[in-house]
Amino acid sequence: MTAQIPEDIAKLSYEQAREELLTVVNQLETGGVALEVSLALWERGEALAAHCENWLNGVSQRLEQARAKQVGADSE
Repeated sequence: MTAQIPEDIAKLSYEQAREELLTVVNQLETGGVALEVSLALWERGEALAAHCENWLNGVSQRLEQARAKQVGADSE
């Protein structure tokens, strides 16, 4: 996902973004909102999902680096 993440979302922790994403998904699944509101919710949900994915990718990279250091230390 290469879309620019809005600044207010970029400041959220993973947990905050995930919680808001769950709320957005729930609102969309429940329905009963105008089409324009649904579109705005969907766009925000996409940005929240991208932010969460970025967080998880960063964590994954850090874990890989830690494992590589551990393997290097074990082989010494």
